Amino acid sequence: MYETKEVLEKVILVAVSTGKEEDAAESLDELEELAKTAGAQVAGRVIQNLEHVNNATYVGIGKVQEIKELIWETEAEAVICDDELSPAQYKNLEDELNVKVMDRTLIILDIFAGRAKTAEGKIQVELAQLRYRSTRLIGMRNLSRQGGGIGTRGPGEKKLEVDRRLIRNRISQLKEQVLEMENHRQVTRAKRQENPVPVVGIVGYTNAGKSTLLNTLTNASVLEEDKLFATLDPTTRNYKLPDGQEVLLTDTVGFIRKLPHHLIDAFRSTLEEAKYSDIILHVVDASNPSMDKNIHAVYETLENLDVRDKTIITVFNKQDKLTEKPILRDFRADYVVNAAIKKGIGLDEINTALEQALKSMRVLVEKVFDYSDAGKIGKIRKYGQLISEEYKNDGIYVKAYVPSSMAKQL
Repeated sequence: MYETKEVLEKVILVAVSTGKEEDAAESLDELEELAKTAGAQVAGRVIQNLEHVNNATYVGIGKVQEIKELIWETEAEAVICDDELSPAQYKNLEDELNVKVMDRTLIILDIFAGRAKTAEGKIQVELAQLRYRSTRLIGMRNLSRQGGGIGTRGPGEKKLEVDRRLIRNRISQLKEQVLEMENHRQVTRAKRQENPVPVVGIVGYTNAGKSTLLNTLTNASVLEEDKLFATLDPTTRNYKLPDGQEVLLTDTVGFIRKLPHHLIDAFRSTLEEAKYSDIILHVVDASNPSMDKNIHAVYETLENLDVRDKTIITVFNKQDKLTEKPILRDFRADYVVNAAIKKGIGLDEINTALEQALKSMRVLVEKVFDYSDAGKIGKIRKYGQLISEEYKNDGIYVKAYVPSSMAKQL
């Protein structure tokens, strides 16, 4: 028997710090996680302090020479820059370094290309990749690389699409397909609104534990990995709360700092699931040293998607990984829960917060229903919270909390 193991591509990570160097270091830590997720081995890291990014080579000329020497020492095969590069920066760096050059956006797109499973996800990723690459046909001399490795998944492998005209035609086709999917999604949302089942959108920074929460509550069998963007395609499941109320739980794609605008545009219809949710369930990795910045990135993305005036439940997850027990706060949240979802800690508190949030969004109905309208009480049980019912001579007396849209129909 022969032992075989995957040979990981060696890369050098490069960042420019125009403010606090610790912020650049944190961002580079995240880029390292992205690189590992994409299938690379980090052989070295370089950070340069500059007033602004070098328009020609991203870093200064002296630092380019330093990176070149590091590539020779480590036998690295590629360089990944922490910011989105211009076509000129790509060309100049590849000419100087004589290795493959990538940026943060390309790595994220590469991961998405490998993670997309549904037809919708694949179309959205390809559209984002083509939009990104179409502006870099001049700068990226190795656009149609055939050698494999990270940064080459998806349409970048198709030599035919190097031609700008063909890329434009393909983008037009994909945009039409995305429009069709958006229309289908709107029809689905309209049907949901007819059925007054509240929708709970699970959002959070990538790898915070969103899929773990969905799986734990609903046995959804969504992939769970300790990697960034382990799941990409959204999943919706029915969930019955302990008090009998039913909700729809929707898991969305994880957010990240410096989320490429190409992805936001392509995945807008998917990301906007949060916009049409009644409640936002915000999952936070409390053990992450960059927790506060990650929370800010999530809220910033929600604002970009025009997600406002929602009831927010923030779940500070992974409490079991904390050596100390700090007081965790989210001043934008209506409810805050401490949890360790994988350990089953805090699940009762999450359910209680959901029940209270739903109750605050409902109206109290006290009414006597004619016996011929007994079917309406079944709807109250399904979509609301039945407090009491009493059978009298003139009908059925009911006291219940129901959605405001449903109260008008009773």
